[in-house]
Amino acid sequence: MSYWPHLVAAVVGAGLTVQVGMNAAVRDAIGSPVMAAIVNFVVGLGALALVAVASGARWAPGSTAAIPAWAWFGGLLGATYVGANIVLGPRLGAVTLIALTIAGQMLAALAVDHYGIIGFPQSPVTPSRLLGAALLVAGVLLIMRR
Repeated sequence: MSYWPHLVAAVVGAGLTVQVGMNAAVRDAIGSPVMAAIVNFVVGLGALALVAVASGARWAPGSTAAIPAWAWFGGLLGATYVGANIVLGPRLGAVTLIALTIAGQMLAALAVDHYGIIGFPQSPVTPSRLLGAALLVAGVLLIMRR
């Protein structure tokens, strides 16, 4: 079994924590959480454009018509996530912010997997998954106690 996907996921998760601090520094420098989020997305768009060009990625004509209407809201959720982290990170602290974010992701993931919606394979909620989620929520509560 290859553990590369697990390692990459952990590294990306660590990057999200660091990103919160970086975006807060941008907000402090320019004075606006909304403009800091825009800077974040402009830099990200530039980086993705370079990767697309370097990898020879192509946009298939007419492919956007095949995108389900609900899928377009992914960008809105991404913007909400970045904007909320810019505002909440300095108020909550990195550990509390990330713990709450992960708890929210875990609870949503249980529902998404259980019902097999939005492109995920169906994987029913089991007692062990519920216990794991409960332990995660308990961990969040312990983290928030300071």
